[in-house]
Amino acid sequence: MPEALTSNVHDVALVFEGGGMRASYTAAVVATLLAEGIHFGWVAGISAGASNTVNYLSRDPERARASFVEFAADPRFGNIATFLRGQGLFNAAYIYEQTAGPDQALPFDYERFRANPASVRIGSFECDTGRAVYWTQDDLATLPDLMRRVRASSTMPMIMPPVHLDGHVYVDGALGPSGGIALDAAKADGFTRFFVVLTQERDYLKTPTRSPGLYRRWFRRYPAVVEALDVRHRNYNATREELFDLESSGDALLFVPDRMSVSNGTRDVARLQASFDAGLAQAGREVPRWREFLGR
Repeated sequence: MPEALTSNVHDVALVFEGGGMRASYTAAVVATLLAEGIHFGWVAGISAGASNTVNYLSRDPERARASFVEFAADPRFGNIATFLRGQGLFNAAYIYEQTAGPDQALPFDYERFRANPASVRIGSFECDTGRAVYWTQDDLATLPDLMRRVRASSTMPMIMPPVHLDGHVYVDGALGPSGGIALDAAKADGFTRFFVVLTQERDYLKTPTRSPGLYRRWFRRYPAVVEALDVRHRNYNATREELFDLESSGDALLFVPDRMSVSNGTRDVARLQASFDAGLAQAGREVPRWREFLGR
């Protein structure tokens, strides 16, 4: 039986932004929160932020790091060959579903995850309805249930094949109205204070998606995806602006990378390790500020 787990932060929502391999930097926040014994009772994530979420809730800092560092060197991680075979430039079925099993590349402690009393929200986007969804514990009854939804949350349009699940088709939750930062889910659950882990620098501003003609042809069966891609930059920038306002009013603590040196598609392990190390150094410096905000 897994040990009994408890939460010690109940009035603040923890939110992890996605960003592909930029999560090498913010996986260090997972590791630091766990090392400091800071356990939130409500945690949400979208895309790579969903991976940080579940690794945090299973209290596995090493898996959080390895997921965005050494794992990039796995020969089955994905490349142009897997893309041409329809498996994605990132080999999503392998990355999210196969590797989480026992004796696989990134075994996941599902029993420990289930033993955590915290509420979880994993965000994705329904291609066929245009609806943003947030899955909860009720949707995550088995390890395959969990990892298929983490995969769906992380399915970057065109780069990875959409996920078919429960009669719907899903892609990356970043296409939802929050732009990929689950602030809307936290507010819907009644939170007024937020600890948000971002993966872009403070002055970053998202621009419109490139090659609109290409994605309109690619998703001609799913006009809701086309519409969401058209407005994604506006949604994302609006959520960030709201977060900065909440920070100014004292209602949000934001972890914002001092310098983001990798992209969402970086595969070089040395660069990813350096990104993690930089995130770890920044997180370590910020712990006193975290504790002051959380009253711990």
